[in-house]
Amino acid sequence: MPQLTTLDIAFIAGYLLLTLLVGLFFSRRASENVGEFFLSGRKLPWWIAGTGMVATTFAADTPLAVAGFVAKNGIAGNWVWWTFVSGGMLTVFFFARLWRRANILTDLEFIELRYSGKAASFLRGFKALYFGLFINAVIIGWVNLAMFKIITIMIPGLDPQLTIVALVIFTTIYSGMSGLWGVSITDAVQFVIAMVGCIILAVLAVNSPQVTAAGGLKEALPGWMFDFFPSFSSTVNSSQTGAYALPFTAFAAMAFVQWWSSWYPGAEPGGGGYIAQRMMSAKDEKNSLLATLWFTIAHYAIRPWPWIVVGLASLVMFPDLPAAQKEDGFVHVMNAVLPPGLKGLLIAAFMAAYMSTLSTHLNWGTSYLINDLYKRFFKPEADQKHYVLVSKIVTAITAIFALYITFYVLETITGAWEFIIQCGAGTGFVLIMRWFWWRLNAWSEISSMVAPIVAYTWISQFTAIEFPESIYIIVLFTIAVTLAVTWLTKPTDREKLHAFYRTTRVGGALWKPVADELPDVKGDTGFPALFADWFFGIVLVYAMLFGTGKLIFGEPLTAALYYAAGAVAGAMIFRDLSKRNWKTFD
Repeated sequence: MPQLTTLDIAFIAGYLLLTLLVGLFFSRRASENVGEFFLSGRKLPWWIAGTGMVATTFAADTPLAVAGFVAKNGIAGNWVWWTFVSGGMLTVFFFARLWRRANILTDLEFIELRYSGKAASFLRGFKALYFGLFINAVIIGWVNLAMFKIITIMIPGLDPQLTIVALVIFTTIYSGMSGLWGVSITDAVQFVIAMVGCIILAVLAVNSPQVTAAGGLKEALPGWMFDFFPSFSSTVNSSQTGAYALPFTAFAAMAFVQWWSSWYPGAEPGGGGYIAQRMMSAKDEKNSLLATLWFTIAHYAIRPWPWIVVGLASLVMFPDLPAAQKEDGFVHVMNAVLPPGLKGLLIAAFMAAYMSTLSTHLNWGTSYLINDLYKRFFKPEADQKHYVLVSKIVTAITAIFALYITFYVLETITGAWEFIIQCGAGTGFVLIMRWFWWRLNAWSEISSMVAPIVAYTWISQFTAIEFPESIYIIVLFTIAVTLAVTWLTKPTDREKLHAFYRTTRVGGALWKPVADELPDVKGDTGFPALFADWFFGIVLVYAMLFGTGKLIFGEPLTAALYYAAGAVAGAMIFRDLSKRNWKTFD
């Protein structure tokens, strides 16, 4: 490994040792029962639970992807994922408290808490296998491939395939030993390491000889690359200005439809997956809400700016990189500007980002396979130690399967994320409304999973409509099919509906037929205040996001205006939250 000095190796080894020690420290607690193994005994404070969410979505591929968006389309290219802010804030104020209140082990357990009959059992088991093993393995595989690319460029003397296998084995050992306790604590440490490393990289990139010789980023690059909003045009690229342009219908599909309608890992409508797992692991409803609020702010407004800066710097430092390799510019900048010691720190930072995502996905996927498949259908009466032991075995099996997907399947998959968004378009309607409308049943959710696949297949085979405009058709078709199936099938058993309402006290006009039968149960009220918090939350995130950007690029007055708007929005949220009686439902 000629590129690494003894100091570099010391940073990497120190990080790995720290991670292993955390795993060993929490191994006894995690072995007590599945509640400790998968939910940390429901005792996590908001800052650990929320930081864990941020760390998990900070994967090895994320900085590269953001740098690629910026290099190709300027800062405005990030709207492909910035549009999910609205969905994130919906989860904060409407769903975080409900997930914690449901008192379930996984979000799939919700299915049989909410629905009845064989359809509900089938849906729970199918989702456990589909998401817990197959989709989870694909996500882990993409993260593995990103780390593979980083190792190949940064340390060409190292076999990247063997290194990935070794890192997966290491992560499987510590996450299998420590459960969510160890995963959460290491996530917090890993997030700090990864953020510090990326900030240092951004500072060094901006001050590199190539960038300074060109007069800085704003002198070296065209002005449109610093625009925060795309130019709306009937064409994808505006020949007059060079600005990133797209039809307004395409932007509207992402900004107003995609965030609530499409299933996407880490941004599920209504919360779900490992996000729901962290919400359910919080100490109480207040900590669940604050954890998700911190995650949403950090995820969108704080974390991406170092990546954006490095992406812009890569255009100045490596202008001849072909379009297909723009993402690699991030790693090339690392190689070019990092001195001995800091190179090891940045490699450790990317390992931290990679391993935090990997450990969470292993724990989350295993929770589905154990709680919602093995325990539910195969061995429901075993003791807790048995389930913990099997959980550790299944964690290892999931890791092995993910390695197989990484090296033998994913090389043939293109456009996987566009495919996932389109094949989940419309599903979000049910994922949100199943909480608030009593009439939806298990068949509603099953049909909402099948319908978008049918619509996507028809669009891709028989039309020229492309993503994201295809979202409109898929969502309308899916919702129409879902509503038709809902009214043509029997509702959930009344007894099940009563039990669900008593547990969640969700409230709202769409539960009135059930609520009227339970006069002793006080449902939630105050939905106008929740919508107000949701609106102010969106303002808060975008104001912080754009204010930080303006500050970085030397516009302090504009930054101050954005920050002032964010401060007002934050004050409104704080005023409402401080008036709530959190002990009512805890």
